[in-house]
Amino acid sequence: MELEKRNRAHMARLDLDARQSAVLDGQAHNTRALWNLLHEYFTFRQGRFASLEACDEAIRAARKEIDWLKDLPAQAAQAVLKTYRQAWKNFFNPDHPARRPTFKSRFSSRMAVDIPQGRDLNITRINRRWGAVNIPKLGRVHFRWTKDLPGVTRGGPDGKITGARLVKQANGWHIVFRIQTTERLPAPHTGPQTAIDRGIAVPLALATGEKIRHRKDWLTGGELRRLLRLERKAARQKRAAKPGRPTSNRLKRTYDQIARLRAKAKRRVIDWQHRTTAKLTDRFSVIVLEDLKVKNMMASASGTIQAPGKNVAQKRGLNRAIATEAWGRTAEFLTYKAVDKGGKVVVIPAPGTSQECHACHTITDGSRESQSRFVCKNTACGWIGNADVNAARTQMHRYNNAAGQAVTGRGGPASLGPVKRQATHGETTHTAPQGAAA
Repeated sequence: MELEKRNRAHMARLDLDARQSAVLDGQAHNTRALWNLLHEYFTFRQGRFASLEACDEAIRAARKEIDWLKDLPAQAAQAVLKTYRQAWKNFFNPDHPARRPTFKSRFSSRMAVDIPQGRDLNITRINRRWGAVNIPKLGRVHFRWTKDLPGVTRGGPDGKITGARLVKQANGWHIVFRIQTTERLPAPHTGPQTAIDRGIAVPLALATGEKIRHRKDWLTGGELRRLLRLERKAARQKRAAKPGRPTSNRLKRTYDQIARLRAKAKRRVIDWQHRTTAKLTDRFSVIVLEDLKVKNMMASASGTIQAPGKNVAQKRGLNRAIATEAWGRTAEFLTYKAVDKGGKVVVIPAPGTSQECHACHTITDGSRESQSRFVCKNTACGWIGNADVNAARTQMHRYNNAAGQAVTGRGGPASLGPVKRQATHGETTHTAPQGAAA
């Protein structure tokens, strides 16, 4: 029996009073300030990078001299150094997309405090709804119990909790447990294969012809009206503020209310993605996806003063829609859930999949009549149907046609170039794609 170790995370909401929240807020700000001090010391020390030992000694000395650093637990301070060093390793790794580490802003950085030692947590379950955990310099704190934890629940999963991280979100502080379990290797998935086209009008279109949709707005009608009122209120308060003065407490409270509503919508999106991807990975053994360059797709169309962009407002709305669908997170959920169930996710290059006809495997100008309608202009084919389903079936064809050939760096098969059809005196010529039957 083969076993494997799996590292997962589980987030739970903490039940804190105002004093406890203020303590964690202070620790999070100290963590950010320590990062900035460390970055300054590391990058500007005598014109060369400081060593790990020098950084560690500098942190120990600073904790003795700077009073506010003493409010941060010693292990949390060491975790900042570990995370900072890892950020540089990721930057120097040519295969990693990480950017060069820089200073953290007070308003744009995420408030978080690390608890690297799992043995210090001393987790216990109080009842069906609540558990308790030890947090350094804060004491015993209750958290919302929504999942069995290894080493805590009798009859729960085998494994251990290696540490935790405290993270602040719009609805309060949460604790993220780092869980390591030992699981049996899953048997190979015996289900069918499919391809999925991710879109906006149709969030997920399958090669089987199924179209998976979700609610149009993730907030209810009343929540949307309240969000609109709060946004208008924030605009009035911002106009009334005196230039150069700090943001008023009233405007801060309005911003917090807006953030809580938007965070609620995001949680509903993530919940839908978890449920949907779990069902898909239960059904299918192989799921084919496009390698979408989402960052490039969401590039601004504003342009420059010398060369202003066109249709800027429409492009801005499209970018918001793409961000709401969170295509990258869907792919991430599908990938790890498929591996856990003995399946796999294959990524193929994206160019041409929405213009190519899956029936005749050619590209003819004008076949994509609209966002949802595809009509193959090849007179020998003439397939008519949903454009998203056609794209998914094209992806499936390319995956099957590339079996046994070179694969991309991300594990997907290399693209077989689609056939370009051009009209000549009202006629079209057809060339079979490489490897296809004549």
